[in-house]
Amino acid sequence: MAGNTFLSKVFGFKAGEHSVRTEILAGLTTFLTMAYILAVNPSIFGALASQGMPTDSVFTATALAAIVGTLCMSVLAKKPFGLAPGMGLNAFFVFTVCLGMGYSWQFALTAVLIEGLIFIILSATKVREAIANAIPVSLKKAIGVGIGLYIAFIGLKNAGLIVSSESTSVALGELGSKNSILAIIGLLLTSILVVLKVRGGMLIGILATTIIGIPMGITHFNGVVDTPPSISPIFCQFAWNQILTWDMFVVVFTFLFIDMFDTIGTVVGVSVKSGMVDKDGKVDGIGKMLMADAIATTAGACFGTSTTTTYIESASGVAEGGRSGLTSFTIAVLFAVALFFAPLFLAIPSAATGPVLVIVGVMMMAPVKEIDWEDYSEAIPAFITMLLMPLAYSISDGIMLGIICYVLINACTGKFKKISIMLWILAVLFILRYALM
Repeated sequence: MAGNTFLSKVFGFKAGEHSVRTEILAGLTTFLTMAYILAVNPSIFGALASQGMPTDSVFTATALAAIVGTLCMSVLAKKPFGLAPGMGLNAFFVFTVCLGMGYSWQFALTAVLIEGLIFIILSATKVREAIANAIPVSLKKAIGVGIGLYIAFIGLKNAGLIVSSESTSVALGELGSKNSILAIIGLLLTSILVVLKVRGGMLIGILATTIIGIPMGITHFNGVVDTPPSISPIFCQFAWNQILTWDMFVVVFTFLFIDMFDTIGTVVGVSVKSGMVDKDGKVDGIGKMLMADAIATTAGACFGTSTTTTYIESASGVAEGGRSGLTSFTIAVLFAVALFFAPLFLAIPSAATGPVLVIVGVMMMAPVKEIDWEDYSEAIPAFITMLLMPLAYSISDGIMLGIICYVLINACTGKFKKISIMLWILAVLFILRYALM
């Protein structure tokens, strides 16, 4: 009883509704589907190694940002979401701000820090919460479905089943390659486990596929234990002398918009799927979730990495039954372990995690039937939202263009009562953002 009281107070765990085993299993599943960031983030930042930003230090910073952010989500928000430096945001940091605009990585880190501080202020004043609650229910449903399509596309792409094509943009990959064969085996195996409703089916699928990849020459173990590299070369390295420049404003503004709507999209989409919403479609505890994200971004900048955000891969753990902060606490613990066992954890190939993301995408399609497809003032914006997420490879663009579409269509057809003041403000800001890009 005392143990349940502690879990309830710290993690929001409800003994009658939640299972410790399920929560831990969900945390394991989410961790394994998002652990790729420990390899990908340092790889992207490797482009800045010549500018004095050590790649190995970025690995440690990535893990630390994930630990701090996910712990905040666990204890502060008590929700089952994992956080880590975001994909897309890291590419913007490296290839646009540093290599494209010619600024130093210290300048970019300063922009991330300022963004994080602004997020904290917005979250404390409930502005972000108000923005999230202003999104129409039909678009909230579409966001969840769009994220599902986006997740599935990432999974297929990472597994090599979908590849880039100059003539058609994307195409079917080489199905006869070892990587594709392993991904297909993993997809079939994991699908069977899910259909049979085996508890922890997706986690078992990841592990089994990883093991199968050993004799195929895809899974490689390069040691087990390693000492975490120091982050001293990149810790709190900020360029304060440039904070009042126009370029700093533009960079912070861009980080702010991308992170805000990637996070809102993830939180809303996964929460709707897991039932963590009230009868009006408002996400339960979204204010605290957004605050955890804001704190994580600020801490990540201090450690020396790009914007930390809530991960859409959290949907895999939620699908396994994760509902409380115990799930996210498990994720944080595993990231801490990964600091010392990086070679072991990074041995899991994308062919093993890709199939799980596809299945999660399937699971997130359910809300599509709750959209009123006969009311085109709701259906068209919803369709634009879910379609553009995978096609534009951006959750935030899908949300922003969907909102613009919603406001314009309903305004031009005289349905002004459906458009709140906040929606009008968002639509105008988004239009200005695209006009000034």
